[in-house]
Amino acid sequence: MEKPAIYFDNAATSWPKPEAVYHAAEHYLRCGGANPGRSAHARSLASERLLYECRERAAAFLGAEKAEQIIFTLNATDALNMAIKGMLEAGDHVVYSSFEHNSVLRPLYSLRESGLISTTMISPTGKDAVDAASFDRAIRPETKLLICTHASNITGRIMPVQAIGKVAAARGVFFLLDTAQTAGALPLNVQEIGAHLAVFTGHKSLLGPPGVGLLYLREGVKIKPWREGGTGSRSDEEQHPKFLPDYLEAGTMNTPGIAGLNEGLKFITATGVETIRAHELKLCRIMLQGLAQIDGVKVFRSAAPEHYVAVISFVLEGLDSGELGYILEEGYGILCRTGLHCAPQAHRAISTFPAGTVRFSFGYFNTEEEVNTALKALSEVSRRLFR
Repeated sequence: MEKPAIYFDNAATSWPKPEAVYHAAEHYLRCGGANPGRSAHARSLASERLLYECRERAAAFLGAEKAEQIIFTLNATDALNMAIKGMLEAGDHVVYSSFEHNSVLRPLYSLRESGLISTTMISPTGKDAVDAASFDRAIRPETKLLICTHASNITGRIMPVQAIGKVAAARGVFFLLDTAQTAGALPLNVQEIGAHLAVFTGHKSLLGPPGVGLLYLREGVKIKPWREGGTGSRSDEEQHPKFLPDYLEAGTMNTPGIAGLNEGLKFITATGVETIRAHELKLCRIMLQGLAQIDGVKVFRSAAPEHYVAVISFVLEGLDSGELGYILEEGYGILCRTGLHCAPQAHRAISTFPAGTVRFSFGYFNTEEEVNTALKALSEVSRRLFR
């Protein structure tokens, strides 16, 4: 039997999910199971209606102009690859922040090493943030794309993405927004931010299952398709359909995952993003106040909690982050993330490379009691280390 655990790894994937998410995925598998858009029988049509409902709900929630601008993907990594490799051509230049995830860094590296593109990485102006002016200064005549995460997956710092969107609009370049750490955790509207493309993951703060992501394309933005094949539409033609969303979707959908994501979106809408945000900020304030009282703890934040999502990275001096993570799990049942968090340039920016940090990331279902238990655990580890 698995021992009880305190789950502080919501930045990797949220847990637990709302009960309706579990029920929806199970209901599809047990009672539906048909391939959406491929047949004319009742179950296939019901699956197609489910996809349409989730697409419309996601479009409304995220501020898209039309439902067909929301593309179902495998995850945020898949969506980022679709956007980056689908847009860039030989000779293009890309500007990106040092806080990007490997899901951005590695596609850019691959294209750069093959000689197709050039890139400029924006370093932080403070300790843990970039500014829009740095993006503006880095733009060249051949610049096609700006890329920035909405919030760092290491420090949680919210980036000035609306200001970056204004730079992109003024300079006539495209802006790709990565919302992996913010969608569902912060109020978010892709049109207000000014994103031409945006990626979302279903399994983090959107509270859905793994295996579902979303890609938003502003009206008029064109990218090359990542995959081609069966869509259920224009089946008489060898050419893949040119209209959205079919143009960027092919093959059987993860319909159980989409069913769960649909319920996650319902839960967030009913609860209110502001309510979720307030709860997570409260937990962060309690944790930060407690960490400040523990000898040897260094927290990597440079501003007030409202400038961050519910992610706190720290180290305990004299103890490797991986070892501390092991102690927290084995001794106290606390599950967290340690190391480089798939964002090595961000760790270089905050001077924690190559050792990395311990990361606590909270979700709506975490409690004050869990935070206080973790603080007590860290106090005990610190006392043993520094006695």
